[in-house]
Order: sequence, then C-alpha cells, then structure tokens
Amino acid sequence: MIKRAARIVSVCERWVAVAAVCLLWELVSRSGLVKDFILPPFSRVAYKLFDLLITGQIWPDIGASLERAALGFAVSVLVALPLGFLIAWSDVIERVLDPAMQFMRNTPTLALYPVFILVFGLGELSKVAIIFWGAVWPVLMNTVEGVSRTDPLLVKSGRSMGASPLTLLFRIILPSALPSIFTGIRLSASRSIIILVAAEMLGADKGLGFLIFTSEQNYKVEQMYAGLIVLILLGVLINMLLVRWEKRATHWKQEISGE
Repeated sequence: MIKRAARIVSVCERWVAVAAVCLLWELVSRSGLVKDFILPPFSRVAYKLFDLLITGQIWPDIGASLERAALGFAVSVLVALPLGFLIAWSDVIERVLDPAMQFMRNTPTLALYPVFILVFGLGELSKVAIIFWGAVWPVLMNTVEGVSRTDPLLVKSGRSMGASPLTLLFRIILPSALPSIFTGIRLSASRSIIILVAAEMLGADKGLGFLIFTSEQNYKVEQMYAGLIVLILLGVLINMLLVRWEKRATHWKQEISGE
C-alpha cells in the first residue's frame, strides 16, 4: 500500500513538472518575450495536434516513422546480441574486431547517410540501414560489456557441476548480462528515433521527420511543434515499455535486492 502511494506521488510529481513546462511555454509566448512566429502558444500547438489526430492527417506519418524505426532497431538488436556474445566469449575475436568496432562506432552516424544513399538509393532501404547502423553499437558494446563482467566463479561452478555450454549461456551468462543489455537496448531505441527524424528530412514523402521539415519550410509553425510533441511522446512511450519489459525480465534481481 505504501509503495503504491509512493508511485502515485511520483507520477503526480512528473505530471506537475510537465504541466509547469507547458504553462511556462504558454506564458512566455503570450507575454511577447518571444515572437509568436518562433514560439506559438502551447494551446495553439495542442489544438493543432488534436486536429491532426482527429482528421487522421498525421497517422500515416506516425505509421511510416514507427515502421522504419522498428525495422532498423529490430535488425540492430538481432545482429548485435549474438555478435556481442561471440566477441565477449572469444578473446581472439575480440582482439581482431575491437579496433574496427571502435573506429566505426565513433564515426558520426549522420555523416555516413550520403554514403548509404549512394549505395541503397533514396528509398526505404537507406533509411532503415542508417537507423540500423546508428542503433547497433549501443546494444553491441553493452552486450560485450555485460557478458565480460559475468562472475568467473559462477561460470567455473557451473562447469564443475557438469553444465553444458547452452546451460551456462542461458542460466548464468545471459541473466548476468541482461541489465547491461537492456541499457544498450534503451539507448539504441532512443538513437533510432533521433536518426529516423534526420533521415526522413531527406528523400522522404512521409514520416514525422518529413512532416516537421516541410511544416517549417511552409511556415506551418504550429504543425511543426505538433510533430515534435508526437516524437517526444513516442520516445517516452517506447522507453516506458522497455523499462517495464526490463523489470519483468530481471524480476529475479529485484527479488534478491528486496531480500
């Protein structure tokens, strides 16, 4: 009961902070400190967002953006997880691949977008590919780190008890690495949204990035801010879902810490 009340208070505090930001936005815009053309009142932006949702004008853009981000993100996770385990498991593979990985992951992702366009064209493949490239590194590096930090005593104990390699992987190594892996997954999800917006501003005919860019070009400022708000809400929602998924997957950790 006390924990539930604490959660309600925490949620209320967060919403109060959000309401305060929206109120400050409204007051600053109405006061004339910032030109209405640059920062329209929040009430007008909220009305425009409501209108876009009701008329259905923004839903195709939301759907296109989610499809691109989800596909690039999913492929990055599917590639990064087994590769990360392989690198962490083999010292030889890590020594061979680590220099190349450090070089590639520190290359600015968006700087490579022209290369992806040159190779894959202006279609969907180049957008999904650049999202994959930007999202794969957090999952990969955190997987390698999580697996490498697995307590060697646990692995030795498992082997001494006759555990097979698959049993060691799924019963000892994977549970130990899960917190680090989920951190990488959450970072990758955030990067997917960021890269998506930039990719949709070039060579796209729909998507939230396209909507924001064309709205700015056509001086539809309320619509531009409405698109930004949708992106923020999507990012928050995705992060909340991943946090909940992480808590369910690592419930054993919470139970141990609770004891």
